[in-house]
Amino acid sequence: MMYQLGWSTLPGLRGLSVSEFRATPTDTPDNEHGDAERDSFLREIDAAFAARRFTNAADAFDTVKAWAVEHGVTGRG
Repeated sequence: MMYQLGWSTLPGLRGLSVSEFRATPTDTPDNEHGDAERDSFLREIDAAFAARRFTNAADAFDTVKAWAVEHGVTGRG
């Protein structure tokens, strides 16, 4: 199963934050296993970025993308 990852980028006093991660299915959903794996991944990535701040949206995007690739997100599903 493949997901399109999205999140909200919000300004704060210490820089931009990313939160409210979501994963939208882009292929046929795996209703037997996919939802639990997706929900677990969203909790994991939200925890990883909860306290981080970024100087601009491009930095936030590149950092989240690198994290996802490093943690093998492209191989999940």
